[in-house]
Amino acid sequence: MGILNKAAAAGAVFVLVAGSAMAQGTLKIGVQVPTTGSEATYGRDMANAVVIAQDEINKAGGVLGKKLTMVIGDSACDPQQAVNAASKLVSQGVAGVVGGYCSGATLPTLKIYGDAKVPFVITASNSTKLIPANPGNAFMINSTGDQQATKATEFLASKGVKTLAIVNEGDAYSQDLANLTRDDWTKAGHKVVAFETANKGEQDYSAIVTAIRAANPDAVFWTAYYADGALLIRQLRQSGYRGVIAVGDGSNSTKLFDIAGRAAEGVYAFSNPIAQFLPAAKAFIKTYKAKFGNAPGPYAPLTYDGMRLLAWAITKAGTTQPAAVIKALASAHNEEWLAGPITFTKHNTLARSNFIVLEDKNNAWIRADK
Repeated sequence: MGILNKAAAAGAVFVLVAGSAMAQGTLKIGVQVPTTGSEATYGRDMANAVVIAQDEINKAGGVLGKKLTMVIGDSACDPQQAVNAASKLVSQGVAGVVGGYCSGATLPTLKIYGDAKVPFVITASNSTKLIPANPGNAFMINSTGDQQATKATEFLASKGVKTLAIVNEGDAYSQDLANLTRDDWTKAGHKVVAFETANKGEQDYSAIVTAIRAANPDAVFWTAYYADGALLIRQLRQSGYRGVIAVGDGSNSTKLFDIAGRAAEGVYAFSNPIAQFLPAAKAFIKTYKAKFGNAPGPYAPLTYDGMRLLAWAITKAGTTQPAAVIKALASAHNEEWLAGPITFTKHNTLARSNFIVLEDKNNAWIRADK
């Protein structure tokens, strides 16, 4: 069942109505996620997590005596569509926005929300390019790409990897992570023997596979999204490549296994914290399965936390006045729900690294760093 039908069954409100954030006894929260396009699986999962947080908050009395309703803006992981979605959310008078998946689509929305002074809790996007573009109203609760690059360098080195091939897709997220990892890897005294850029939506990776096989790296690091990465993994293994393969957090979905099949066996993923490895998420997992019929995906806990954090900030501010809510968000100190404590740096980024390492065993993720 699709997100709209599932959410309706869960009692969520998706009606797009103009007016103030607190019209008709409700408080509207925007949810910017991709519900169409190649990354829609992630987006629907993130929206589902907001439904659960919203229901729990409403059952407890709402925020400032108002019931929360959510308004979805479909970014489709496309910059122009994301800008259109953000503009519509602003015009609908939302009290704040939660979400943001593809960094390339999130990046241009920062100006839209910044100009309107709308508080924005970014729950997945983590390119370091977002940091200088942030007008001050956006807060990132997923660790940034530089911290992922550090985790990748440390882990791969611990596995005896000396030479590395890096493949990205040239977008804000994957290129940023690729560049950061290349710099960290070489500073650590290792070699990047191939640095390749693929086209999004590519089906035939033979040219890149040939280049990688010629360079003969100890490991290959795919820094983009799972839908394309799974194809590269499959084609690498079919070509006879037997080295280490690792992927970034844009490929930590179990959908990677559906596409890559047995070729994904042994693949490592550098990942944000996911529900199955979070002790605090046990009840959340149970509720999610009951509402939506499947387990929560990789960004469900962070997005649940994002909704909780925004509601907390509005409550602390005692108003939906943007400056007060933004000030409250900045003051967060070890606020915690599912994915760990939230405290922000002066750049409105998470003041700790939340990255873990996963490994595919029989088409299921297990912890590889424990």
